[in-house]
Amino acid sequence: MFAALANPARTPRKLWGTREALAPLDLPPVLPVVYADVADLGRLVPADAPHQGLVLEVDPLEDVWLGDLLESGANDQRPLIILDQVTDPHNVGAVLRSAAAFDALGIVTQDRHAPPESGALARSASGALEVVPWVRVVNLARALDEIAEASFWRIGLTGTAQQTLAEAMGEARIALVLGAEGEGMRQNTEAHCDELAKLPISPKVESLNISNAAAIALYAVATR
Repeated sequence: MFAALANPARTPRKLWGTREALAPLDLPPVLPVVYADVADLGRLVPADAPHQGLVLEVDPLEDVWLGDLLESGANDQRPLIILDQVTDPHNVGAVLRSAAAFDALGIVTQDRHAPPESGALARSASGALEVVPWVRVVNLARALDEIAEASFWRIGLTGTAQQTLAEAMGEARIALVLGAEGEGMRQNTEAHCDELAKLPISPKVESLNISNAAAIALYAVATR
């Protein structure tokens, strides 16, 4: 909530809260505030998005265009994350948090196969939704072509790859492509990657949660 209030690109509309939670806050004088009890707040949010005594209503962030994002990072080595039909808001939120931690340029998802902004996603992102650009595209294959034209080396993460991520990385800017848990990347998405790579995990574990895999991959890129 505090990250949303601090984001100049975000328009807050109304804040609900208990008297105890609101008392210590220094809030913008123009923000309408409604006192509510815990039960009322619980009805404003999904069951999987605990409110901790405060609920903020905001407008969605404006769309970020892929071309603008690529241009903004044209002179640096920040990695880019592409998610192929990852629909769980908790996973996308956790990936956003890792992207913020490792200063990724942004994340790219399909518009129709990704979760909307929601309380559950924002909570999992722990404020990263406000600082990491999120591009939604209609066609992921075309977006990957545009990303390649911007001099990114596109590495798709899959457990069936023959080489590790460290072996696949060169000196180019890195775009990490991750598929949904279970299904993985679609075949057409794999075809639009320059390399396929895996994380060197123990054979005792079949795979990692996508948010864990993204965090490890981002760390590998940051420390190459």
